[in-house]
Amino acid sequence: MPSTNDWINNPLGVVEEMFGASQNSSDSGWEAKVTEFFRQQLKEKDSHTSVPSLNDVPLHYLKPNSLVKFRCLIQDMFDPEFYMGTYETVDPSTKAKVLRCGKYKDVTECGVDLDSGNMVTAERQTFYCVPIPGERPWVKEISSCVVDYASACQARVVPSTSYIPSRQKRSYDDDDEDDMDTHPQAQRDTHGTKTAAEPQGNGDCKRQETEAPSGQKAANSPLDLNFPLPGEQGPACLVKVYENWDSFKLNDTLEVYGILSVNPALSALADQKDTSSSLILDPTESMETAEELRVHSPPSSLVPRLHLLHTQRLTHNNPLLPPAALEDSAASLASTLSEMVSVRTELLAYFTHLLLGDVLAAEYLLLHLISNVYARRDVIPLGKFTLNLSGCPSTAAPAYTEQLYQILQQLVPCSYRLSMTLQNMNQLRLVPKKDYVANRLVSGVLQLANNTSLYLDETQLEQGQLDTAGVRNITALGNVISWQKVDYDFNYHQMEFPSNINVLIASEGRSLLPSDCQVHLQPQVTPPNMETYLASVHTAQSSSQLNKFRLYLTVARTLDYSISEEVTKAVEDDFVDMRKDDPQSISADDLHRLLVVSRLLCLSLGQTALSGEAWMRAKHIETLRRSRSEPQRCVNGNEP
Repeated sequence: MPSTNDWINNPLGVVEEMFGASQNSSDSGWEAKVTEFFRQQLKEKDSHTSVPSLNDVPLHYLKPNSLVKFRCLIQDMFDPEFYMGTYETVDPSTKAKVLRCGKYKDVTECGVDLDSGNMVTAERQTFYCVPIPGERPWVKEISSCVVDYASACQARVVPSTSYIPSRQKRSYDDDDEDDMDTHPQAQRDTHGTKTAAEPQGNGDCKRQETEAPSGQKAANSPLDLNFPLPGEQGPACLVKVYENWDSFKLNDTLEVYGILSVNPALSALADQKDTSSSLILDPTESMETAEELRVHSPPSSLVPRLHLLHTQRLTHNNPLLPPAALEDSAASLASTLSEMVSVRTELLAYFTHLLLGDVLAAEYLLLHLISNVYARRDVIPLGKFTLNLSGCPSTAAPAYTEQLYQILQQLVPCSYRLSMTLQNMNQLRLVPKKDYVANRLVSGVLQLANNTSLYLDETQLEQGQLDTAGVRNITALGNVISWQKVDYDFNYHQMEFPSNINVLIASEGRSLLPSDCQVHLQPQVTPPNMETYLASVHTAQSSSQLNKFRLYLTVARTLDYSISEEVTKAVEDDFVDMRKDDPQSISADDLHRLLVVSRLLCLSLGQTALSGEAWMRAKHIETLRRSRSEPQRCVNGNEP
């Protein structure tokens, strides 16, 4: 049995050993044994912490052909490619033939016998993966701390001078402050390379067009990493998948364990198209344009290849909570669940201070942060709870909404602040778009992972004219809010992709965008210096207290929930009575909102079933909220 040092530092050795053993057996099933071996090794307690992460360790410190992991989002799905699964090599001096395995490799050994009857061609899929968009610095910091670097360092090497990319001078840990202000021009530069690929993981969404629309030209800008959000940093990766690739979908968030490949020969192939290369089955041969070749076969020093051995789908990326904790070890959550009520009280007090003493707004903010699309009925997403926090102070400098976001981003794993200036709305690309020349999907701001918090700062929107792109962007935001979907642009048609994004709209008056719930802020305190006040509120929270809040929000969002038949009947009867008392102002939408608020109230208390007390509490706070919802004056100038 290989040691930990062997299977992490030399996983190909494990593969070769099992492949070699299979030659002496008629029914070995060696490929299944390989994946099962690594799966079992990673199930061992804390063994995954010994595997170095591409998210935390710069590429030039990682040992080529070692086992690494990568926390990522599937940004694009390329066409399947062929590779040499099994082949024979011939020793030029002795003429001896050796049967070799080509799986989990990009480049074959020298001396391939092209006339061998033992050559087997196989197929694999390639995913273009990027770090999870908007992942907050605290997530990266805690994730890097839980890694057992004493063991992981064995898979690290001294930087080699043979293929050090210039990007290595840039630290992955340098977190950008791009959320403060979005720079559309920077995004256009970053996404200058027009790219696309049909998202095949969508089930029936296979490639339908291969010709570029007339007039579409390839860009000649340097290769970009096609990150959805402007200013993001980190590694991108081409993940090679060998089985069950139809089970993956575009925008899935994964933790991938695979063999790292950074062979310089891959870059030479893309640059020179050297037909004498040892890569006999060159996937680039099927690429029709230079632009397609450039973006599909980037230098491996910039975009390494990762040959997948094991993957884990992430329901969340909170490093304080194991991804499978809710399924495999409910006992580990016992202490958290027992503290839900007390932590809720502390978090509610914290939000009350942040919202200038407004207890009602604080409660709705808490409910918003634990909301989640838990199911869909036809086109209706159930569980979404977009909050419009209106009445935000506009006189504070720096802006109150800006400072509020800086604090809220410390509590959620992924977030992004979109400043809705007229320039951003007219120039930003929010919706991903297919580029047929490069055969790749050009990312957009709304290509986000599930449960990302999208903070729309409408206080920045000034008077002016939205152009065609601006109108499309506003429509796209409305679709995310109302239907939790993004219509990707494939030139000839649009393709609908479901989303699960928590949208919080901060505005002075009623938002020009739709929302599930509007709460008009009623400050109870007026601090002389807003920045100092908010900073003091935030710094009063210790790191351990913030971790409690972070864990609470993730656990509350992922709890199961149900309504008994008895409670359902009581709710129906009560709603009928409400309609009798006030038939003009109580509608079916009000019932739906009450049910959503009731569900979130229960989850916030750690309860998994609707109770009569939660229903009455929901009615009470909804009455208070509605009393504030008098028509707000138009302040942005663009409201309908």
